Amino acid sequence: MKHHPFQDIPSESGGIPLQIPQQDALSLAERIGALHGQLRKVVPKVHRMACAVYDPKMDLLKTFVNSTMEGSPLSSYQYRLSDSPSLSALAKQREARVIDDIPEALPGDSQHTVWLRSEGYRSSYTMPLYHQGVFEGFLFLDSYAPGVFTPAVLEKIEPYCQFVLLMVSHEVTAIQTLVGSIRIARDFAHLRDIETGTHLDRMSRYTRLIARHLARTRGLNDEFIEQLFLFAPLHDIGKVGIPDAILLKPGRFTPEERAIMMEHVVLGSAMIERLVGEFNLGTVAGINILRNLVAGHHEFLDGSGYPKGLRSEQIPIEARIVTVADIFDALTSKRVYKEAWDLKEALATMDGMVEEGKLDADCVRVLREGTDEVLQIMRLFQETENLSS
Repeated sequence: MKHHPFQDIPSESGGIPLQIPQQDALSLAERIGALHGQLRKVVPKVHRMACAVYDPKMDLLKTFVNSTMEGSPLSSYQYRLSDSPSLSALAKQREARVIDDIPEALPGDSQHTVWLRSEGYRSSYTMPLYHQGVFEGFLFLDSYAPGVFTPAVLEKIEPYCQFVLLMVSHEVTAIQTLVGSIRIARDFAHLRDIETGTHLDRMSRYTRLIARHLARTRGLNDEFIEQLFLFAPLHDIGKVGIPDAILLKPGRFTPEERAIMMEHVVLGSAMIERLVGEFNLGTVAGINILRNLVAGHHEFLDGSGYPKGLRSEQIPIEARIVTVADIFDALTSKRVYKEAWDLKEALATMDGMVEEGKLDADCVRVLREGTDEVLQIMRLFQETENLSS
């Protein structure tokens, strides 16, 4: 039976009832857009609704989803929360903010502020998003008219803001719960002996760095990028099914051992499908991104990878990105059988793999051109324990 994509909920402020789009019908961005359309029936001058999510480990606010009625949306943008005293105060004090005249109140030169002024926005409402006491990001409402967000208007839009909070929290929490559950299973299987938390922190952020810089040329929106960032640490989950004698071997594999190790991709895909089926996770946002990166992160563009020997466009972009991020971190990290390679040496090796037709040249180029951010990730997430392989 096909579900109706909307659910009618009486408006606490009276008037038009809220029609909340259902999760299994639309992406989060589409649901936010639908909710924005409902809000504009009540307050027509709310021209933009956008959410930014927060990465506490890097102190970054990241654009996530938006509904922008006119002009160009702000996307693929990140900003250190600590660099904005006003937003930091809102997050700490759990207070919302109304700005009646943006050009007068925000004379700064941050990219976000400059963008607001250049797009012609005149007034705004900013609300911190919390879930179970944890700061998750901000909701931004903007208008082309000055002085829109009066107390009477705020009373009308409050129910809509709360539903945005619920939708964003549900989206992120569902993914984090799935990722956390699989991580626990991995830890019980001793996989942490070869994949430390810092490795997963680094490679997931290299993944996001690459995806963010390819957003325009590859058509990747912020919702896709955030889902890819959250799911990237699960790329090697199939290794929980590999015997310890092989998984933890410090030296080179025999051909027979390598064949067994290569089975982890098929095992990982089978695990994901079993989880999806048994726990009804088919509607979890980005679940196909997870499927693709688990199944394709050892494929090479020239067809020499495994398990299917896919070529070129047969390999989804999420798998290409994760492949480059994972190889880069493996080369630049210390193992018992090798020292960490320096940045120049690692990138030269990956350039060679590009020339051989194995890796996506654009993905490698982002790492080469983004060395400042790469080095920041390396500094923030240094190894804190000895590895077994």
